[in-house]
Amino acid sequence: MTVRVVVADDQDLVRTGLTMILDAQPDLEVVGQAADGHAALELAARLRPDVLLVDIRMPGLDGVEVTRRLAGPAVAEPMAVVVITTFDLDAYVLGALRAGARGFLLKDAGPDLLVQAVHAAAAGDALIAPNVTRRLLATFARQARAAPVQPVDPLTEREEEVLALVARGRTNAEIAAELFVGLSTVKTHVASLMTKLGARNRVEVALWAYEARSVGPDG
Repeated sequence: MTVRVVVADDQDLVRTGLTMILDAQPDLEVVGQAADGHAALELAARLRPDVLLVDIRMPGLDGVEVTRRLAGPAVAEPMAVVVITTFDLDAYVLGALRAGARGFLLKDAGPDLLVQAVHAAAAGDALIAPNVTRRLLATFARQARAAPVQPVDPLTEREEEVLALVARGRTNAEIAAELFVGLSTVKTHVASLMTKLGARNRVEVALWAYEARSVGPDG
């Protein structure tokens, strides 16, 4: 099944390069390109792609606002958005993830990680660049934050293990391999975590883990 992608970036060369990388994959197809935030919203509404790849800095509307409008808490049918940027500032990362992004990559991440992120977003997983994940964990560990709302039903020991791995950016397949369980079992645990934590996707599960300090910079 082909994953349909819209690429939004204000730089022609970057947009063209991303399109070439994605179109080179047999199961990915770029169905639209946008040079600013407003065009990205229009294309997303008209084409309903499986994944929107969006730059953080664009004219009109930036990538965070585009993400919020397409995948934010108020969106009834959120779209899978992957944010890609040259800037790895904590404010950008956190803003994009809180806005509903299913992935966050730096433009120097390389073709393989880009393709993985798009596949993960299309499958309902999330992929955050490993170097960004490590720094984000360290940042949360340093900050004094109010504890998030605890679930009414406590997490099981296995759910705690899955939670930690989700927060470290592992995909379902990687979690299954690390815990020596089936893929369907992992999906069941992730679904249970989302229900207990009131999260709409695995990125929100990861953010809950960071805020609850269930995961620290050492993993």
